[in-house]
Amino acid sequence: MIFSAIALIIYLVAAALVARRNTYQALDHWLPPLALALHGWTLGHHVFHGGAVTIGINEAISLFTWQSALLLWALCFREPLKMMGAAIYPIAGLAAMIASAFPSPISNIESVDWKARTHIVLSLLSAGLLTLAAVQAGLLAVQDRLLHGRRVTPMARALPPLQTMERLLFQLIGIGFVLLSLTLLSGLWFIRDWMAQHLAHKTVLSITAWLIFGVLLWGRLRHGWRGRAAIRWTLTGYLVLVLAYFGSKLVLEQILGEHWS
Repeated sequence: MIFSAIALIIYLVAAALVARRNTYQALDHWLPPLALALHGWTLGHHVFHGGAVTIGINEAISLFTWQSALLLWALCFREPLKMMGAAIYPIAGLAAMIASAFPSPISNIESVDWKARTHIVLSLLSAGLLTLAAVQAGLLAVQDRLLHGRRVTPMARALPPLQTMERLLFQLIGIGFVLLSLTLLSGLWFIRDWMAQHLAHKTVLSITAWLIFGVLLWGRLRHGWRGRAAIRWTLTGYLVLVLAYFGSKLVLEQILGEHWS
């Protein structure tokens, strides 16, 4: 709890510095790694127990937000995405606190083999990039509303030009879509009986999200989709993707008392 609380405080300070566009730009770039290190240490403590792995709903959300924050921090070295930290970092800090305050009971899931590790890594990377794409779409929606209302606010001045925001959005979606495709293909290694393994709903929703992002990329290439159409498709696809994982997991664990296998 102490390390998670410290991580939360550092996340919040980093988010506040990013939102204010302070003059200490080096500080708001190097604070997140400290929070990420503390968050990662506490997460590892809750997930790994000797040869067993425990990933309940709280640990899953904490892991999900941790890797999203990590990807954001890494991508900021190349792209003007720093403003997204104002949303991503506080959520990651809260997730770390929740996972520490309400840990899941230790399970008997054994250590996973290389196939499962590959699938998990691909899943996390695709989800992380598409999370950033969803946040980017949210910022794009705010920016679009401000520009159409002809309101010049500090936030409007802080964001990159609209064309740059859209370019970054589709870059994130494109890479995330490729990784999501690989995630679905690697998942075929584990499917023996959809119903017995409680994977039917998760698989259907994941494929639906994949189709939504695929149609969006096709619309962008073929018809030049942008603006509000791109925002709606991105947020819809992300909502379905979140339901595929967290919705299915929540129903299985909290209502049915089952787990994916």
